Amino acid sequence: MKIAIVTLDGETISQHFGRSPYYKIYTIENNKIVNTELRERGTGHFAANRQHAHAAETDAGNSSGRHGYGRDADRKHASMADEIGDCQVLVAGGMGQGAYESFRRTGLEVILTDQIMIDDIVRDFLDGILKNLAYERTD
Repeated sequence: MKIAIVTLDGETISQHFGRSPYYKIYTIENNKIVNTELRERGTGHFAANRQHAHAAETDAGNSSGRHGYGRDADRKHASMADEIGDCQVLVAGGMGQGAYESFRRTGLEVILTDQIMIDDIVRDFLDGILKNLAYERTD
């Protein structure tokens, strides 16, 4: 199993999924960490290949009028999910409701937490006590 945690620095969780430049990936076997990797994100607000500013974005096909929904948003979320296609779990401090729903549709278990330190998050996940605050930490 692989767990992806969004991060700014490899030590602490990013409080906003889209603004994190990295994923810290943990490979778990027999409930033990066997490998870690810091993977640069190719998508998101600060991605190197980003060609336009967030403020200029629109959600084409979005009849709800809410950010993070519509065809364009679904395509962006799918490309983000592809970056961690080898992972089964995604952990973030928070994310928009549209992103949360899109990632869950890809089959990822999405956990949103108020914990800060990545090592503590992974330990609590392995111990089965990491609380998912999804309804409190989506906007």
